[in-house]
Amino acid sequence: MSDATESNPPMLRLQGVGKRYGTRWVLRNLDLELRRGELLALLGESGAGKSTLLNLIAGLEAPDEGRIELDGKAVQALNDDASAALRRHALGFVFQAFHLIPHMSAARNVAIPLMLNGVSPGQALAAAGNMLAEVGLGDRGDSLPAQLSGGEQQRVALARALVHAPALLLADEPTGNLDPASADVALRLLATQVREHGAALLMVTHSEHAAAIADRRLRLGSDGLHTA
Repeated sequence: MSDATESNPPMLRLQGVGKRYGTRWVLRNLDLELRRGELLALLGESGAGKSTLLNLIAGLEAPDEGRIELDGKAVQALNDDASAALRRHALGFVFQAFHLIPHMSAARNVAIPLMLNGVSPGQALAAAGNMLAEVGLGDRGDSLPAQLSGGEQQRVALARALVHAPALLLADEPTGNLDPASADVALRLLATQVREHGAALLMVTHSEHAAAIADRRLRLGSDGLHTA
């Protein structure tokens, strides 16, 4: 093992992970490692189990076989409170539909993860303002989501996902609702921010174009994960 690998151990590790609904296995025998600073794109057709895999990693669902470790902790061994705490501290989420709270300003939307982690409102809003400036929206902190374009809303969602410095960023079709120009901006921003903040990215997508930003690309099919 190289010194670089030893000094940057896997932040996410899946070993023999499987998930079934009834008698149908959606995922089976999945092995995966992901390190800080790495961008991984997971490709696959609709129904391949990509979003299910994100739910398993986040502890929102439990695998029926195998082991998932996040920062050395077995996700499925945690109780509900510990699982929720791990999500709040270690994970950031970027969704296709953004999921911004419509009656809250951009700054307050971005501040939510910090306030959930016990940061005072004043400090959380200050950090949110700084994060919005990093994504090019420093002058839009008081704007409501409805006053922002789709690309701007996605940047707010990215700022919210990164503001608490998560170890792992999970992105589920993050450019699915964007026009091509806005998608390109969001993808470049996503890659830059993840690397600058020392996070790791697991992006689920069906878009070869979106996957091009990744260091590695894997395809999820009925027979498991393969290099794409």
